[in-house]
Amino acid sequence: MARSVRAVAAVGSIGGAAPRGDRPEPGPPRHFLDVDQYSSEELRDILDLGFAYKGGRRRDRPLAGKTLALIFEKPSTRTRVSFEVAMRQLGGDTIVLGTADSQLGRGETIADTARTLSAYCDAIVIRTFAHSDVEELAAAASVPVVNALTDDHHPCQALADLLTLRNAFGTLEGIRLAYVGDGNNVANSLLEAGALAGMDVVVACPPGYEPDVLGSVTHDAREAVEGAHAVYTDVWVSMGDEAEQAARAAAFAGYQVDEALFALARPDAIFLHCLPAHRGQEVSAAVIDGPRSAVWRQAANRESTEEALLYTLVSENREETS
Repeated sequence: MARSVRAVAAVGSIGGAAPRGDRPEPGPPRHFLDVDQYSSEELRDILDLGFAYKGGRRRDRPLAGKTLALIFEKPSTRTRVSFEVAMRQLGGDTIVLGTADSQLGRGETIADTARTLSAYCDAIVIRTFAHSDVEELAAAASVPVVNALTDDHHPCQALADLLTLRNAFGTLEGIRLAYVGDGNNVANSLLEAGALAGMDVVVACPPGYEPDVLGSVTHDAREAVEGAHAVYTDVWVSMGDEAEQAARAAAFAGYQVDEALFALARPDAIFLHCLPAHRGQEVSAAVIDGPRSAVWRQAANRESTEEALLYTLVSENREETS
């Protein structure tokens, strides 16, 4: 049956979009590059949604027909799998691009890649080295960009960490978190997230390995752990720092989270680690595999918080551009 004149007018002429009329151009999309780009209320809203999504399987598919581009310039297990599962739980699809799978590996500019992917996809997740690359990608993209890890920040991990703590203690306000080890990207994001959530985050690290984000820092691991609700650590040698392995092993020798150090925390304290873990280095097997280790719940929470984040960003961008 032939379409009516009214129906043709509604969709615009063949080969062209419907006329925009006097609608204003949509504003820039909301990105998630650093935790401190968000307010305390916005962070709480994402965590609330993550809690609602936690452990559930969606009957509705709010992002059906949407596609997420995943760019990985660093190896990944939890980040890649959690984002792929999260997007599929929301009803969407994913496209994974390694450096060798895209023209980025052959010298295409980040801005050109951002503009191209924005034409095909509804959001972009990137895991890379320089934080400035993520900022450049976001500046050129017309869809939300999520920082899945850079050398400076790991904000998606911080979301899962805060949800894990809230599940364990019922609140984040006043929770003391002792982070022991390298003042790296994880420490930076924890300091930012903790400040927004009303937590007391203390970083204990050797001299010269302090985090870039301002916060409570000590060189005494025992002082940091005393009375803590949670004790957190990460690998001593992050990706890209392999040449410093011997020097770092010597510097961090007194910063292993073992049973003696963990015993200084509260009796109900939990142990956290963003993984992968090296037993016998930054943590003893007795602690990470012990009854108060929450690392597997913490890893599982990556999926639900990323589901909440993707829903928030993509649905908000859809409203602004519709």
